[in-house]
Amino acid sequence: MELYMSMSVGVLFMVGVYLILSKSLLRIILGTSLLTHGVHLLLLTMSRLKTGAAPLLGEGANSYVDPLPQALILTSIVISFGVTSLFFVLAYQAYRKLGTDNMDLLRGKEDE
Repeated sequence: MELYMSMSVGVLFMVGVYLILSKSLLRIILGTSLLTHGVHLLLLTMSRLKTGAAPLLGEGANSYVDPLPQALILTSIVISFGVTSLFFVLAYQAYRKLGTDNMDLLRGKEDE
């Protein structure tokens, strides 16, 4: 199972980097979102896909699942949602003001 998860992490990173290298601002935002999803799967895979009982049991528990990776992934999901929504608002405002989402046209004429 870890092999399939590692392959899907690689595919998400590959597609995310490809989208980030494009010129459209919307594709860049979607690429960063795919990269964060790849990081979530990477954290889950690196903590080993274990089966066991619930993380919160009494003192006499023989097997349990480590809750730390789940907490890290949940925190990362919340942070990535906030960052993605901020990127969407900034992209919308830039499109309203300048009328384009092409990164070459957003730089302006001073950089040429």
